[in-house]
Amino acid sequence: MRFLVLVSFLLTTLGHMAHAQSDFYDINEIRNVRLYFQQPNWDALLDSLYVDGKEERIHASVVVDGVRFDSVGVRYKGFSSVSTERKKNPFNIKLDYVKNQSYQGYEKIKLSNVIQDPSFVREALSYEIARNYMEASKANFANVFINDTFWGVYTNVEAVNKQFLADRFSSKENALFKGNPEDLDLNGENSNLNNLYGLDSSRYYHLYDLKSDAGWGNLMTLMSVLNDSVELLEDILNMDQTLWMHAFNYTFVNYDSYIGYAQNYYLYQNDNGQFYPILWDLNQSFGSFRLTDASTFFRGFSVNEAQTVDPLTHLNSFSVHPRPLLRQLLSNDKYKRMYLAHIRTMVEEYMSNDLYYERATAIQQLIQNYVFLDENKFYTNADFTNNLEVTVKDLVEYPGIKDLMSGRQMYLQTYPGVAGHPLLDNEALIEVVPDSIDITVEVDLSTRVFLYYRSNKNNKFVLANMFDDGLHNDGSNNDNVYGVRISSSEIKDYYFYAENDSSGAFLPKRAAHNYFSVSSDMALVINEICASNGSIIADENGDFDDWVELYNTSGGTIDLTGFYLSDDFANLSKWPLPSIRIDPSGYALCWLDDEVEEGSMHANFKLSASGESLYLSNTQGEIIDEVTFGPQTTDKSYGRIANGIGGFVENTPTPNEENISSANAQNTLNYVLYPNPSENAVRLLFSHKTSGKIDIRNVNGSQVNRQANIANAWTWNYDVSEMVKGIYFLTVTTDGTVLTKKFIIN
Repeated sequence: MRFLVLVSFLLTTLGHMAHAQSDFYDINEIRNVRLYFQQPNWDALLDSLYVDGKEERIHASVVVDGVRFDSVGVRYKGFSSVSTERKKNPFNIKLDYVKNQSYQGYEKIKLSNVIQDPSFVREALSYEIARNYMEASKANFANVFINDTFWGVYTNVEAVNKQFLADRFSSKENALFKGNPEDLDLNGENSNLNNLYGLDSSRYYHLYDLKSDAGWGNLMTLMSVLNDSVELLEDILNMDQTLWMHAFNYTFVNYDSYIGYAQNYYLYQNDNGQFYPILWDLNQSFGSFRLTDASTFFRGFSVNEAQTVDPLTHLNSFSVHPRPLLRQLLSNDKYKRMYLAHIRTMVEEYMSNDLYYERATAIQQLIQNYVFLDENKFYTNADFTNNLEVTVKDLVEYPGIKDLMSGRQMYLQTYPGVAGHPLLDNEALIEVVPDSIDITVEVDLSTRVFLYYRSNKNNKFVLANMFDDGLHNDGSNNDNVYGVRISSSEIKDYYFYAENDSSGAFLPKRAAHNYFSVSSDMALVINEICASNGSIIADENGDFDDWVELYNTSGGTIDLTGFYLSDDFANLSKWPLPSIRIDPSGYALCWLDDEVEEGSMHANFKLSASGESLYLSNTQGEIIDEVTFGPQTTDKSYGRIANGIGGFVENTPTPNEENISSANAQNTLNYVLYPNPSENAVRLLFSHKTSGKIDIRNVNGSQVNRQANIANAWTWNYDVSEMVKGIYFLTVTTDGTVLTKKFIIN
């Protein structure tokens, strides 16, 4: 069976959505953090710990959004942003300092004092952008009070700790380092991963901060491979996350990082053996920090020069000190093309459409009133307002964000290797064959096409060549359709990469942070229900109860583990399906009788013969199929015609058998809307080729989309990434049918 690939964009930003309140780092919320010190000289105590270089803490209590925590530990955060001469210093608050306590699961609160950023938005905005492309912290703002005195507006940044690692990597005990030299040396190598001192780890203690219980041997191996055995690098370094980090730093001129003086990043080694670099300390992005040891600008560069900083500086010129994490990667032409493709994506998605500026403006509007009340901030109210557009000066110059990025966009979008890229068709296709999957994609302007795939999310992606030779289920020879066959046991997630001699491109564009999934989800459907069973079929106890028939439309076996049935939209996981398997084109009959004591096939709810909805969902809380029905006739069923794919009509029941055909049923409209809930996009899969119009309305009945017209379409996609969280209603209107379904944006 051949069908459009069912895309599951996994954004891996799950965390604490189960809480009734919004996430602690929700960018649309300003947090209130009230510190209470018993010591009248608390500031002098914190100053002395900082001066002595100690990471000890003093006791305090804190109230976070009205929730009180006693016996927390407080110290200053960072180094360069702290001064004993300042009133507004950054704070590191450890909630579980004395006893086990956390807020929404977070045990540590890191508050930055927004120094070196008159606009106040650089850090929170940068993290928001970065999270679209790589694993990075969440960030928002907090109003901080000390002993009930307003101390100012702070940036509230999620710590990179065991909780962060568990959320992003499903592991937390492996080697974790911070590229954080004890004393930043403007004439030294800092944390550049050069193996200058050989394999004696003790000679690197002052350059890298070990955050895990062990790991120095692992770091020495990484440095050895990076510098001396680069052909083995993919085994020990996640190349894609590394290239995204470099692309972000150069696109948004974040030089207080590896590309400047080799600092402010983490390295975590996942269970798959690869190190993942993680961005940190973004308060001087958008050109606020302009120092580097690259030869072209080894004395630093001006605001104007920041617009045209070469993203291949460390390759096209020389570095005063080695930058192996740049040079060793970008010397490889394929990695260089991938890197430039990532820059293109950021330019297209945030710069060409001025989205970075829209978001910066929205963030400023959110915090403006509080910033104006902040008497301890380092800049004037006028500086705060103006720095979105124009340069603000004190001892140094802080570029106007729009000024800088307008010039940066013009420079980058014409940079060699950014333009002239291959064009990949978004509608990739798969065909399920026995024990294998054939995958094809149409690509123009390309000479080489690759599929990257893995069997589960914790494994490394591996590469397979795709072919346009007419021999790989790819159509005709040289028709720009590329194909490859992969064993079905080896592929769960995948993405495409294509290149020509000058440029590369990914599908999806944000790969590998986003990727496609081969999933059985949409192959499993609700095929038939009976909500008024008088005499059709009895269960093993002789009862004529409500039932639902599930059907496997795919060519592979489906395990029902991880799927749920529910008649309650607010509780989609109401009844977990039993751990049984359905063969290709096979059925499973479940009794909806609220009699779970009768066996594993008996649900904990009944259907209403007067009409309601039934939902089939997966572990991620996505609705993969649903049916809404009105009053039911006794001993009639409501089933799909054609079997497995058609719309629902009243019929003679056929439990565990193909549904009876009807002359008019093929024209009965139905569609599946997925994923639901959604964060980035929703997709409709129609039961037959459909023409009509599509409207989306919010709970107030206001239309939120420009009405879409479809003609003879099987599918329809809509980007919801910029829509407000909440409940919406999507209506498809054809000549004879109006069908509305509810979905959620979260």
